[in-house]
Amino acid sequence: MLLDVNEIQRIIPHRYPFLLVDAVLELEPGKRIVGIKNVTINEPFFAGHFPGAPVMPGVLIIEAMAQVGAILVLKDLPDRDKKLLYFAGIDQVRFRQPVVPGNQLKLIVEILKLRPRYGKLKGEAYVGETLVAEAEVLSSIVDRA
Repeated sequence: MLLDVNEIQRIIPHRYPFLLVDAVLELEPGKRIVGIKNVTINEPFFAGHFPGAPVMPGVLIIEAMAQVGAILVLKDLPDRDKKLLYFAGIDQVRFRQPVVPGNQLKLIVEILKLRPRYGKLKGEAYVGETLVAEAEVLSSIVDRA
């Protein structure tokens, strides 16, 4: 493991129950990152999505991709404590298979384009070797208030 949850929290501002990254396994600065999200029945969203047939909401899979991407973008910024990444758009989204308690999401994110105030990332989510979701995430890099 390259980064544990404590190191992740030093890079991005997300906290429980909205921190959706448990570890980073690989990191190529400015290029690519691989993160892990362990999906457990204790997740608060499973209480209502769906009782008796729990499925991780697709928007949270995309959010997990975005958080992994934010780690990649912010990790080596010298003034990262003064920056936030906001969603600016989501393109080419596909959900291919449900994600359920007991699954481990492997989130692979690569930078397609990075400018000082804008980023375009491609994310893929896998359970085992099966691609379960993919998207292009557009991010706005802003100064914290």
